[in-house]
Amino acid sequence: MESRAKLFGHPIHPMLIPFPLGLLGMAVIFDLLATFGGWRSLSQASHPMIAAGIITGLLAALFGAIDWAAIPSGTRAKQIATTHGLGNVIIVVLFAIAWWLRRDQPDVAAGLPLVLEVIGLLAALVTGWLGGELVDRLGVGVDQGANLDAPSSLSGQPAAADAAGEVRA
Repeated sequence: MESRAKLFGHPIHPMLIPFPLGLLGMAVIFDLLATFGGWRSLSQASHPMIAAGIITGLLAALFGAIDWAAIPSGTRAKQIATTHGLGNVIIVVLFAIAWWLRRDQPDVAAGLPLVLEVIGLLAALVTGWLGGELVDRLGVGVDQGANLDAPSSLSGQPAAADAAGEVRA
């Protein structure tokens, strides 16, 4: 099943997900180092990283929802995509609560905010695996006819075309 939201021939959702994953994941690592290693400046840096992760997570969710809507109902892919998407929304909410709880002391991540962040990061490992299952196992978001010798997405040719531009069956 081919992605519905593309930029220069590539699905947008997978292009965006490294931002919230990287930002939120590093924010948790920074906060753990600040809490247990005494590097308080890292915790202060994590607060705006969480905000950026929330914003980019919501942007990725928008394009993920466009692709989700195109998955046929009653399929295993639709069930997995629903769990993946709802799980990621919950993760963003957990980080938003953690960020809000720290609003008065952004350089202090201990206690409930840190617990919510760690739960969010662990959940992201599960939803990330589900996203991989969708693409790698079920072919969601993959061009029809994709193959090892497919032409560049910038060529204007379908993925099933060979080097001579003829469409393969």
